Amino acid sequence: MMRQFDTQVNEFMDSLIEESASLVSSHVSTHGDLLIKLFFCSDLFEVNHIRTIYHMFIALLILFIFSTLVVDFIDEGRLVLEFDLLVYAFGQFPLVVVTWMCMFLSTLVVPYILLSVWASVYPTSSHRALWTVLAGSLLLLYQGLCLGFLPTYVVLKNGLPPASCFILILEQVRLIMKAHSFIRENVPRVQSLERNSLAVPRFTQYIYFLFAPTLIYRDNYPRNPCIRWGYVATQFSQVLGCLFYAYYIFVRLCIPQFRSISMQLFDLRAMVLCVFNSILPGVLVLFLAFFAFLHCWLNAFAEMLRFGDRMFYKDWWNSTSFANYYRTWNVVVHDWLYYYVYRDFLWMTQKRFRAAAMLVVFTVSAVVHEYVLAICFGFFYPVLFCIFMCFGMVFNFILNDRRKGPIWNVIMWTALFLGQGVQGVLYSQEWYAQRFCPIQEPSFIDLLKPRSWTCSP
Repeated sequence: MMRQFDTQVNEFMDSLIEESASLVSSHVSTHGDLLIKLFFCSDLFEVNHIRTIYHMFIALLILFIFSTLVVDFIDEGRLVLEFDLLVYAFGQFPLVVVTWMCMFLSTLVVPYILLSVWASVYPTSSHRALWTVLAGSLLLLYQGLCLGFLPTYVVLKNGLPPASCFILILEQVRLIMKAHSFIRENVPRVQSLERNSLAVPRFTQYIYFLFAPTLIYRDNYPRNPCIRWGYVATQFSQVLGCLFYAYYIFVRLCIPQFRSISMQLFDLRAMVLCVFNSILPGVLVLFLAFFAFLHCWLNAFAEMLRFGDRMFYKDWWNSTSFANYYRTWNVVVHDWLYYYVYRDFLWMTQKRFRAAAMLVVFTVSAVVHEYVLAICFGFFYPVLFCIFMCFGMVFNFILNDRRKGPIWNVIMWTALFLGQGVQGVLYSQEWYAQRFCPIQEPSFIDLLKPRSWTCSP
């Protein structure tokens, strides 16, 4: 049986490789590396075996829709075609758009003007250090007020719902990372030149970078010859489909279960059962977030901008170690952390503390993730931070790149599934506890202490 299974797997992989090679050969390009990157993230779902998995998810969505319609018809005696959860999640959207416009326009103007003024003064000034400190202080002040304080204040002051919060806060993080990359890449160039005629990039290059699906600034990027507008429309329609998919997952699998467990006192048996019951919806939401953003959304913008480098992710599903998973799950963010946190830390310490550099990377990533969740959910419950800093660090060293056997891929997937279930249960319990057991005038300790530990509605 094992020999037959091994033969079947080998035949499957051979056919997958042959079909991938035929798809790659159908694209004409003189840049081999760029062709691989363009194929992997834009044409991967054209492979029949991968496309079959895509069809399975569509079939599951159809079943979700059908079951919802049937249950509504039985309970209400009619079809209830309402999407109250989506309407609530994206509430106050005009305010989100206005706030985003302010954030984007400030990012478009302030960093570029500061860099241009500093670059015009720096080469001929006798007080270069003073000008550098002044420009850096102004940049930090801008990022702290306009990009740091403004969106956070708007979210908390107006009580924005979760999806609207995620749009603003994730855009806040993205624009901060973009501005940092633009300054970080251009300051050394200005310092290395005697004259500043070619030191500052053109304004159009900076605008292109702000929209491009990358966080690493370059003056020029690989460009495709044309735009496939049908492909763009397909990607955006799939993003919309993922939103409805997530809606049905929450309505059918999450809300009934989490609402019932949140109405009772802590019970270990119920908690364990809820964790395992939450694995399926948690994993489905994980896949949807990956497909909607890292595949569809980024590919749509890359196609509209004729952006050639499509390596937004790698084959993270084949990872046999968490170290490889962290590198391949989100290549866009990983590259930023590698260049501007890991490598800069090694440069400052003269390459003496690689383990400390990795710890700093994990800490930065964990803090940013927890900040996003705390602001968007409206409470502080550092579940993801603990998973990052405790289990993530441990698995990063235990399940390292020396683990190559298939069993390690199974262990990686098992841990990933279990982590999704634990996060789903704990965050959902705290969400309902914040609503069932509100505190009129909470103290600072009350804001830090999870409400679900003491809530008994």
